[in-house]
Amino acid sequence: MTCIDLHIHSNISNDGEFSPTEIVNMCVNAGVKVAAIADHNSVRGIKEARVEAARVGITLIPAIELDCTYNNKNLHVLGYYIDIDNSSFNEIEEYVLEQEQKNSKKRVAYIRDMGIFVDDEFIMKLSRNGVVTGEMIAEAVLNDYRNRNKPILRPYFENGERSDNPYVNFYWDFCSQGKVAYVPINYISLKEAVEIIYSAGGVPILAHPGVNVGEDKELLNKIVSQGIKGLEVYSSYHSCNQMQFYKDICEKMGIIKTVGSDFHGKTKPNIKIGSVTIEDSENDIYKSLTDLIK
Repeated sequence: MTCIDLHIHSNISNDGEFSPTEIVNMCVNAGVKVAAIADHNSVRGIKEARVEAARVGITLIPAIELDCTYNNKNLHVLGYYIDIDNSSFNEIEEYVLEQEQKNSKKRVAYIRDMGIFVDDEFIMKLSRNGVVTGEMIAEAVLNDYRNRNKPILRPYFENGERSDNPYVNFYWDFCSQGKVAYVPINYISLKEAVEIIYSAGGVPILAHPGVNVGEDKELLNKIVSQGIKGLEVYSSYHSCNQMQFYKDICEKMGIIKTVGSDFHGKTKPNIKIGSVTIEDSENDIYKSLTDLIK
């Protein structure tokens, strides 16, 4: 376990499970002393979390995870030490929410077209603000007895090769960019995301590059050139070899390294707060980030 975790989601994110207050107390129980709640396109949970963090005595970094695109590739950019009263964040949240609400029915329809049963009543109980995420669809699908014997779903059931985090793995395999049930959303550009974070006094970091970018050095160089100040080197999704790869990239480019679990709760049950092992000093990671805002 590590005492710093800079990528945690509360239930302000549609795919998060626990309230900001609960998240802060989970950090305490996990021994995390420096934390960042970085919800998807939203800062609404920060004020609540700040109150609890002050009460229990941990350092809370105000953060956000912005969906954006670069050359038609979807990316996630973390913004740290942002001014949460910056109006741009509310505008982005509303912009994405409106599209997600419209796209939810399409996403469910595409899954049904695959011959998979989706219970509307179950889905409605899970949905938030009229949004049905890929993870919610997965929960409904995998808890429906009618789908138990469908070969395409076997990897997500107990002991299957995708059963470690079945809901989010289902999302990545069927609902993410380029997959059969993907419904495109017009996210802001990477350049816009970086500019908004800077305008809010923050530091832009590329989240879990292993998920969105892979080990494409040329693409990473182009992404960093847009104003990115660091990579989330230490991530729940990265193998030891990948961590070393991104660590080397950071050192070569002169950008910082960060660490984040990307904890969500039930959608990623195999991921725990503070669970990512790091090679660097926790103090060095924290200092390198804070030095960028001085």
